[in-house]
Amino acid sequence: MISLTDSQKIGMGLTGFGVFFLFFGMILFFDKALLAIGNILFVAGLAFVIGLERTFRFFFQKHKIKATSFFLGGVFVVLIGWPIVGVVLEIYGFFLLFRGFFPVVVGFIRRIPVLGSILNLPFISSPS
Repeated sequence: MISLTDSQKIGMGLTGFGVFFLFFGMILFFDKALLAIGNILFVAGLAFVIGLERTFRFFFQKHKIKATSFFLGGVFVVLIGWPIVGVVLEIYGFFLLFRGFFPVVVGFIRRIPVLGSILNLPFISSPS
């Protein structure tokens, strides 16, 4: 079992609530307030989970400046009141930031019984 510190537990809660508010804000036709709350909670939760120093090191690496600019720029655009444009910028920045983690996530999902059998179908697993 993985042991978490109290600040990591708080971070998991903040991140979870952030994702919930982001999802709920998109469901309610890009509600500005819910998206803003979700963004703030997500970024704060990430900082609590991995720590402030590691968060800054992750976001502000030289090869990730473009991705960080899009992600944090999208958060800023949502906060000033243009939710659709901001969410598009955030999604693009998110994919640029976390594209190195996607193969790991897919590899993990392939080990889950039902989802793994779907991902191992020939027309999905073959690189075309």
